[in-house]
Amino acid sequence: MADRLPLTPDEFRQLANRVVDLAAQMLARLPEEPAFPTTSGRETLAVFDRPPPEEGLGPAALDDLATVVALSRPPSPRFFGYVLGSGEPVAAVGDLLASVLNQNVTAWRSAPAAVTIERVVVRWLAESLGCSGFVGSLTGGGSSANLMALAMAREAREQSGDPGARPQGVVYASSEVHMSIPKAVGLLGLGHHALRTVPVDEAFRMQVDALERAVLADVAAGRRPIAVVASAGTVNTGAVDPLHAIAAVAHRHGLWVHVDGAYGALAALAVPEAFAGMELADSISLDAHKWLYQPLDCGCLLYRDASAARSAFSHTGDYTRSLLEDPVERFSFFEESLELSRRFRALKIWLSLRYHGLNAFRDSIRTDLQLARRLAAAIDARPELERLAPVSLSAVCFRHRGHGERADAEVDRFNQDLLLRVIRRGRVYLSNATLRGRFALRACILNHRSSPADVDAVVDEVLAAALEG
Repeated sequence: MADRLPLTPDEFRQLANRVVDLAAQMLARLPEEPAFPTTSGRETLAVFDRPPPEEGLGPAALDDLATVVALSRPPSPRFFGYVLGSGEPVAAVGDLLASVLNQNVTAWRSAPAAVTIERVVVRWLAESLGCSGFVGSLTGGGSSANLMALAMAREAREQSGDPGARPQGVVYASSEVHMSIPKAVGLLGLGHHALRTVPVDEAFRMQVDALERAVLADVAAGRRPIAVVASAGTVNTGAVDPLHAIAAVAHRHGLWVHVDGAYGALAALAVPEAFAGMELADSISLDAHKWLYQPLDCGCLLYRDASAARSAFSHTGDYTRSLLEDPVERFSFFEESLELSRRFRALKIWLSLRYHGLNAFRDSIRTDLQLARRLAAAIDARPELERLAPVSLSAVCFRHRGHGERADAEVDRFNQDLLLRVIRRGRVYLSNATLRGRFALRACILNHRSSPADVDAVVDEVLAAALEG
């Protein structure tokens, strides 16, 4: 029978070459491209919201890809919004091959090379963080990794013998915790009331003595503490909680220790001393699509004990039961993961690390940290600007306060408008945060393309946009 969706190898090559040429042209233009496209919701709907063609367009289907690129937010060296890596191109080549191979990375028998490479890549990541012996799997991102970690914590500490039964227990995290943690607590049936938010110190780190008091109060009230989530890089400021001290409290009270390192954990490649105590965790989430600059999506969950993952996630149907005896060949990710269908995420990391080498990533992370300190110094040098948090990693939070002529509420409104003006100007892209009730402009540097001149443009653009107000 003929292929019902025909495409010859030569036709595929021609299509792929067109896409590669388009991508290469975009990369060549990046230094001059705006940090955000000049477009609107109305324009993007007008361009893309059309009915699907009943008859195929053939190669002409690719003609609109240039418009897709033009109306996309480019991976600019002056993009400092959110906590998002910059998309390393060698890894993108790996993603192309992974999509063509179309492996379902669920068990060795369904994807021998892919499963083996993912297990190797996970080991590389664990060892590079000083957590030798940890195992795990790649995920869509930190949110799914955090959900899986708390599911493991609940099963390990509840010990109900029936995964998912009688949800109860209390989880602790700082008031700066990422939004995925309360979402996970709710999804697991513990209830949002089961999350205790612990106050932070002046550097936005969890107060360990307040954590201990909260645990003791819950125990005295007959409640069941099960886990504490420590942040290795909070989303707002990049603060790293005192991991060693938190682990000590948790171990005294029998709590599972999860480190949410989606933002910062991979910075341990460059500054391991900043993450002392991370190796004491039971589980760690991290995102290679942040500080390994990988294309989306590429998160990871590491854990100390694979049996805890199997307790939470092993519900094998007979149709998936392995009949193989070899320990490598009978391995199944679905026995230790929330996912059954899984794409070949590891190929891009494997290829990228092999191409550039681990030291190149260490050096790039160090440069990001240095650029953040450079930006902080430039802000501190301007009397009309005010930094609102220490620079623990690469997030720099600040505001334009003027010369003391505005009250705080007016300063907040001014900076909200200022952020929109900065983005509209198109030279740099910033995001925002609210710190102790104050609106902050936020630059987060996780970009292997950024230079000192790109970072210097932040202050220049903020001051120029302020004059427009």
